[in-house]
Amino acid sequence: MAETEQLMDRVATRARATRPWGWDSLPAPVDAETLARAEDSLGFCLPPLLAALYTRIGDGGFGPEYGLLPLLEEKSSGGEPAVVEKYRTMRESEWGWPEGVLPISHWGCAMYACVDCRTDDAQVLLFEPNGGDPRHAWFVDSPDLTTWLTAWLDGTGWYAEDNDDPELPLWQDDRTRA
Repeated sequence: MAETEQLMDRVATRARATRPWGWDSLPAPVDAETLARAEDSLGFCLPPLLAALYTRIGDGGFGPEYGLLPLLEEKSSGGEPAVVEKYRTMRESEWGWPEGVLPISHWGCAMYACVDCRTDDAQVLLFEPNGGDPRHAWFVDSPDLTTWLTAWLDGTGWYAEDNDDPELPLWQDDRTRA
């Protein structure tokens, strides 16, 4: 548990020090009632670390690139909907969005970082539809949310400038979960 607390401290420090695109200030954390409403609306619980990010650090606005999306209400000027609304929209889209895969951060160009809420470690996936083939739009970004956050903090994620053309493995469960 000490490792999780250290990670949360590092994320909080970085979150307070940076502002992704379109955010004037770090949004306040959500309360337990808001988290419960979001989970009720989604039909599943957020993984504990993801829930802690929203309830202890802020309702989006921090993290890689454009930062985490807000949970229930849009707060950024970036125009991206909140997590719950985005999940619902994507589940109804032609992409056959997998059940329990929550879009948490927009990379731009229709790409999203997503958390697989049905895995124990909150596997992080990259949805990258720009190749045109929905069978090859899903990639494993990170084995878990802890590793994904650490890569952001350490500047070692696939999106870092020093990472020359990283190859992410295809996610194999997308079609079975649509």
